[in-house]
Amino acid sequence: MSGQRSREGPSDHQRRRRTRSRTARADLTFSVSQLERRLLDGHYSQRLSANAPVFLAAIIQDLTATVLELAGNEAQKMGCRRITPQLLDMAIHNNALLSGFFDNITISVMSPGMQ
Repeated sequence: MSGQRSREGPSDHQRRRRTRSRTARADLTFSVSQLERRLLDGHYSQRLSANAPVFLAAIIQDLTATVLELAGNEAQKMGCRRITPQLLDMAIHNNALLSGFFDNITISVMSPGMQ
């Protein structure tokens, strides 16, 4: 085998190099790729930065965590074990910043499967 390299398989460096999604790299829960697709399909602008869907996913995740934390606190105060639409509504309207942000939003009281 003079002059030929022996193929022993991928090196340690190549085995460790795995592609990670933008969602995983940003340590987010909401999918960056899905938000990017929705931004592009919605034709909100002619051009879209590569960072725009990452920032939007981070903002949506933070807003969701805040609302759920406040609703969980309301549920504990009321002695409930579940977060209901009424508790979400109460948590949003008891917070000054969120009530201004969600001013024109109606939270459904009846969920589709509970008729």
